[in-house]
Amino acid sequence: MSKKGEYKIPNYFDFVVPPLEGFWWQEGIEGVDYSNKQNFKFISLIRMPDFVTKEVFEWAIKQVTEKKKEDFSKVEFFSYCEGTCVQCMHIGPYDKEPETVAKMHEYIISEGYELDINEMRFHHEIYISDVRKTAPEKLKTVIRHPIRKKS
Repeated sequence: MSKKGEYKIPNYFDFVVPPLEGFWWQEGIEGVDYSNKQNFKFISLIRMPDFVTKEVFEWAIKQVTEKKKEDFSKVEFFSYCEGTCVQCMHIGPYDKEPETVAKMHEYIISEGYELDINEMRFHHEIYISDVRKTAPEKLKTVIRHPIRKKS
């Protein structure tokens, strides 16, 4: 996606590509069971500015498919509204995330909320650090969990 090509994208502006994100879940489980990491399913995402409409996305996929001669049929465009969430910056290796999550859950309970991870609301990670260039103990990951007011 570029301002230099023939195809002019309405409302285009230069932007820095945001960090990689991931939605994680385990089928048949509400919440998160870190003791069964092998059962996690995930979707990788990259947030885009509002000028990237479905039409612009489809044009870009067509262009890259023709240029790279690869299959991009599993790449999807979608919008997602997370609703009320709690989030925290986790610093350290991914295997230590459960410690941060436990503190997040203690906090939401103290504030009168409960976890709301289900088939439509996910454990969400935003990878601030590049895992290829950062020591595990310095990795920065935003962890976000959907919550709801306790009834």
